Amino acid sequence: MKVAVLDINGKDTGRKADLSKDVFAIEPNNHAVYLDVKQYLANQRQGTHKSKERGEISGSTRKIKKQKGTGTARAGSIKSGIFKGGGRMFGPRPRNYSFKLNKNVKRLARKSALSIKAGEKSIVVLEDFNFDTVKTKNFTAVLKALNLENKKSLFVLGGANNNVYLSSRNLKSSEVIMSSEISTYKILNANQVVLLEGALAGIETNLSK
Repeated sequence: MKVAVLDINGKDTGRKADLSKDVFAIEPNNHAVYLDVKQYLANQRQGTHKSKERGEISGSTRKIKKQKGTGTARAGSIKSGIFKGGGRMFGPRPRNYSFKLNKNVKRLARKSALSIKAGEKSIVVLEDFNFDTVKTKNFTAVLKALNLENKKSLFVLGGANNNVYLSSRNLKSSEVIMSSEISTYKILNANQVVLLEGALAGIETNLSK
């Protein structure tokens, strides 16, 4: 699968990048994608929600009225969940939402996500670049050249590049990650995935196992 390589000015360099069919042109597995996205979102949850139950409310423990003869329902504790100021019944408790997902399923999900984006023509290959200094306007100029100013974009680098990463950090609609950090959710959440040439080998190596 051949894709034109662009420079940071959005111009065709005349070179072609060869994207592996085993990574970028498979039949997408929607259930694997669903599971991987579900796990990613579950891992974002803190799970620290908590409400007080009747045993944790401070208040009197005496029986609030006699058992029989009042004509109303029997009641023992003022801390019962049926009374104002009482504990909450079946309220949330702290819990861990994460769950295990097999590596092969996660790998299949990421290949499926990349194949979906490739099928939508939403993958761009960019030649490797760097900035001399950390400036947001440098990164904004790249977005303008690629017509990505008003789109969610995901830039995938081959390795750590502090100047490029810090230059993009103020922009909400753009994210810069390394090829080792790629995830199904991030791929699908972006309108356009921009792969740097140096990232292709790492992506294909990690996902072709």
